[in-house]
Amino acid sequence: MADERIGSVARKTRETDIEVTVKLDGAGIAHVSTGVPFFDHMLDGFTRHALIDLDVRCAGDIEVDAHHSVEDTGIALGSAVAKALGDKRGIERFSSCALPMDEALILCAMDISGRGQAYWDMDIPVDAISTFDTQLAREFFIAFAANAGITLHMRQLAGENAHHLIEAAFKACGRALRYAVAVNPRNAGAIPSTKGAL
Repeated sequence: MADERIGSVARKTRETDIEVTVKLDGAGIAHVSTGVPFFDHMLDGFTRHALIDLDVRCAGDIEVDAHHSVEDTGIALGSAVAKALGDKRGIERFSSCALPMDEALILCAMDISGRGQAYWDMDIPVDAISTFDTQLAREFFIAFAANAGITLHMRQLAGENAHHLIEAAFKACGRALRYAVAVNPRNAGAIPSTKGAL
């Protein structure tokens, strides 16, 4: 159908070669391959809770480390979401989700403002989960928010298990995105801003 909200991005540098396609009005289906298993697991949870369909293929220099692959995937995914949103007519725009995962409780709040920025207030207690550098979670969300044009706040309200904290962050972001990009028929196709543009 002509009004499907789909965005595709191909991004190639000397460090990564990435293709991303996102369908905002999807069913939570993920086909993700980044070469970073824990990150793939996080993107799968993000996708399922966002109720988007997501295809990600990343070939990166993971023999160096996973930094370039994770950050550049955030850039490409954010860019694809921005493309899929178009002029943002009719969307809810604002959303938040407080998501529990066992002892962890994460708050994600977002505004699809066009002013991409991320604020990260989380204390991950270990440096790595398996081979995944836990600092990369923050780098992903910064890149995603900047390129999607989303003001993103991620805050740890409780928790101490690193896996739970990071997984809850990805799922909370997915849930918040799901509601922020939702089209509200009461908006009648209007851009949700007093300025008339986002």
